Amino acid sequence: MIRCFSIAALALCTAAALAAPPVPAAVGAPGPVFERYHGVELADPYRQLENTQDPAVAAWMRSQARQARRTLDAIPGRAALARRVGQLMAAAGTRLGPVQRRPGGRLFYEKRGARDDQFRLFVREGGRERLLVDPLAGAGGTPHAIDYFEASPSGRYLAYGLSAGGSEDAELYVVDSRSGRRVLGPVTRAQYGGVAWLDDESGFFFTRLRQTAPDAPPAAKYAGAGAVFVRLGSDPERAPVVLSFASPGVVIDEAQDSPSVLPVAGTSWALGVVNHGTDRELALWLAPLAEAVAGRAAWRPLLGREAGVTAFETVGERLFLLSHQDAPRSRLLETSLTAPDLGRARVAVEQGEGVLTGLARAADALYLRRRDGSASSLLRLTLQPGAQAEAVALPLRGSFELEGAAPALPGVLTALQGWTEPERVWAVTPAADGGVTVADTGLQKPGRLGGGRYVVRELLVPSHDGALVPLAIVHRAGLKLDGRAPTLLWGYASYGMTDEPWFSPTRLAWLEKGGVFAVANPRGSGAFGEDWYRGGLRETKPNSWKDLIATAEYLVAEGYTTPQRLGVWGASAGGVLVGRAITARPDLFGSAVLSVGALDMVRAELEPNGPPNIPEFGSVATEDGFRALLEMSSYHHVVDGVRYPAVLLTHGINDARVEVWQSLKMAARLQRASASGKPVLLRLDYAGGHGGGATRAQQAAEIADVMAFVRWQATGSAR
Repeated sequence: MIRCFSIAALALCTAAALAAPPVPAAVGAPGPVFERYHGVELADPYRQLENTQDPAVAAWMRSQARQARRTLDAIPGRAALARRVGQLMAAAGTRLGPVQRRPGGRLFYEKRGARDDQFRLFVREGGRERLLVDPLAGAGGTPHAIDYFEASPSGRYLAYGLSAGGSEDAELYVVDSRSGRRVLGPVTRAQYGGVAWLDDESGFFFTRLRQTAPDAPPAAKYAGAGAVFVRLGSDPERAPVVLSFASPGVVIDEAQDSPSVLPVAGTSWALGVVNHGTDRELALWLAPLAEAVAGRAAWRPLLGREAGVTAFETVGERLFLLSHQDAPRSRLLETSLTAPDLGRARVAVEQGEGVLTGLARAADALYLRRRDGSASSLLRLTLQPGAQAEAVALPLRGSFELEGAAPALPGVLTALQGWTEPERVWAVTPAADGGVTVADTGLQKPGRLGGGRYVVRELLVPSHDGALVPLAIVHRAGLKLDGRAPTLLWGYASYGMTDEPWFSPTRLAWLEKGGVFAVANPRGSGAFGEDWYRGGLRETKPNSWKDLIATAEYLVAEGYTTPQRLGVWGASAGGVLVGRAITARPDLFGSAVLSVGALDMVRAELEPNGPPNIPEFGSVATEDGFRALLEMSSYHHVVDGVRYPAVLLTHGINDARVEVWQSLKMAARLQRASASGKPVLLRLDYAGGHGGGATRAQQAAEIADVMAFVRWQATGSAR
């Protein structure tokens, strides 16, 4: 009997297609694996590629990587484009990571200078800057990166996580910020970080992974994480577990949840915070701080995930909650830390047209980020009881993060940028008249890369059901809408994350050659709040790629480009979006780039990072979950004999978030199935991971390859 993909959304397969799958010769697998899920018998023709430790699979990977490298290097104009990308990265000036402020004007931040290959960690005081941590020092040629850092309340100590090769398998260290002397570390299994110092700086809480057995399945890697308390000067291996799935009376899913503990400033309380996998909603628990430090806390529940809380801050025993419960665009509520009651909570900031997306507490006020359309604005709510929020005028309409907020310090920092305006860090400081001043900190000195040579259009495009999808289009001034422009469309649309305006110096290498860059925010993003997010979640996920397809059709209909000249790009969970767009409408795109893409969703929950993602995508354990996953699984929607666009798959083999075999299987399936004759390339980085922590050289090389590949398919060269 011939067994095929048994679901209505897929075309019927032929006997030959599954009876003799095109297995790479070096692997020599016996044939497809068949599994039954809720009455559906599903073929997996490249299951063997999941075993990347198999010498035959490893050899095939290297042959694919060599072929991709040869093909990309041979693209006419690729070398010149790569040089231009490098020039733009250098000309962009200083790049900064998040900035933390501490008393005495002390600042901690990661910085990458124009000549630096990696971000280094600095402290700045009295106007003078000192290097604290260089991740590449003593690295022996392997790329290392700082994954997170947290300065103690006075700034005396600095805790940070360091990982190698893009793996994000961080080890925790503590240094004395005055001398640079190491105080603690390395402490292993510190990927989650979550460092929270005591006010007296004698120790800190952090979230640590459980030690797993050598033969444990991959999905067990992040299971059973617990918050521990480490006293400086003590053995971290003997640190008490403060909050975990084993804590009496605490409801924590061992497989998916991640707990952390925070001392509540100015009180004798500790908050336990439980993240439910990738869900944005938090659960809060409360215990006396002294008992938490001792590892014998009796935690009592404050709020469950049903409260819709995505962020919180405290002012003494006042508890402020950013919640989307009964408010899809979120509102700010005030209640009591020790006896919260959302039914009687004061509405400190009511739901409005914009979406409240961020919250930070300073000594003078709470600062809120609100998305108005595609850009964000800043609100300030002073701490006096009954105060009303007021808007803060910023020097640029764009996007920003709230940084540098601390309960002991007034004001906040905003790292502000736009589609064509480089990022700068601005200090928002309370003024004597009750208002605020906004001033450039001078921490970043961007190059002369932006300006009026480029045009930005932000509009709403009707989707298949009439929903209006945000689309931003950036191009060089004076562009003729004659359909000749190579166009690159980017999308993500997962976890409620929204692509707000961001500046990229390397994007100019695309724009200055007459290319168009477009960014869509389909359902699954948080562009219009909770309803928009849930419109592209699990069973409703098809709306995400249908929305993306609608924006692609708009770009063609309005004369920006043609299908042959249109490339589409997605990364990580954006692989679901772009992978399904090209399998649903292969005729609409000339090329596609899938970077560290989630592509085989039926098997995804077996990965180390799979269980935490079940809230976002679903599980094959239920019939509805399986059918949703199968519908969004690009690998299972590839059909033999279809003319697919050219595809470039990029992946770092040390990826801790999406296993590299996802790209291996998709590449093999497309190479066998596509009838277009266009290339399907598998670009592998053997010193990289998911992208976080990549060096500038790694970033520049990948960006040059992506741009060269898409432009090559659009015009015949990268020139």
